[in-house]
Amino acid sequence: AGGPLTAISERCAFLEEVGLSYLGLDRPVRSLSGGEAQRIRLAAQLGAQLSGVLYVLDEPTIGLHPTDTERLLDALDRLQARDNGVVMVEHDAQTLRTADVLVDMGPGAGLEGGEVLVQGPLSEVLKDPRSITGRCLASGPSKVSRTPRSLDETTFLCLEGVRHHNLEGVSVRIPRSRLTVVTGVSGSGKSSL
Repeated sequence: AGGPLTAISERCAFLEEVGLSYLGLDRPVRSLSGGEAQRIRLAAQLGAQLSGVLYVLDEPTIGLHPTDTERLLDALDRLQARDNGVVMVEHDAQTLRTADVLVDMGPGAGLEGGEVLVQGPLSEVLKDPRSITGRCLASGPSKVSRTPRSLDETTFLCLEGVRHHNLEGVSVRIPRSRLTVVTGVSGSGKSSL
């Protein structure tokens, strides 16, 4: 038990879990999109069984069918269950609704961006009148596929006075071992944060 065929089978299962079952084994790496390459790395992490790691992902759901997005979110739940944190830059409404914490950047792009408009659970983002993300999520389907876990007794990674590109003195608290999504319009400073 546990020979090379078992290892290959497990790796293929992880690739399927993150929505990459359509890739052929003969596919050149240079032909992969950024999202596909990122999900391959994520599949490798699922097999590594690590804990205490902060995973930072840039739009991992891009190009995924909603069914594959749900499988990817389940895989991220497994990472969290092992006491890992996940921070994502994301726009997918299904993903935003499942986050334990949302950090909404804005209010606009470029010079109008670089500000944390609202930070907290979905309920906080939905009720903040400055949040374009909240307005979009409020007008869309109301289905929430999982209930975010309580932040009681959670430790946080605190970033104070971040200055990068158009960010000037931004502060944010990112909970450990939770799914945190950074959202906002294009150019608002999400990736800079």
